Amino acid sequence: MEWHHYLSYFFGGMFLANAVPHCVSGLTGHPFQTPFATPSGEGLSTSTVNVLWGFFNLVVGYVLVCRVGSFDLHSTSHVAALGLGSLLISLFTARHFGRFHGGNTPEQS
Repeated sequence: MEWHHYLSYFFGGMFLANAVPHCVSGLTGHPFQTPFATPSGEGLSTSTVNVLWGFFNLVVGYVLVCRVGSFDLHSTSHVAALGLGSLLISLFTARHFGRFHGGNTPEQS
């Protein structure tokens, strides 16, 4: 396996994880931040834009994981590359979008 396959799986994991909040927001009819909003990544986009952006992320993730090299779910190194990409983008977006939705402050009891 060549190094660029692992890089592809890493970025594929990022795109696949990024598809989740956009698809869920869009499917439930809620606005959410996208790169197309004003300001980019901070303003809200419509649920339709989120479905389209989420689907685009799914397609790119599929291409990077399933069409580059021979991704094997039984290969720890393949899954680790994909998982690391997913984890890092998930932590980044949790912190970034937490600023807008109150997710960065612990609940007061």
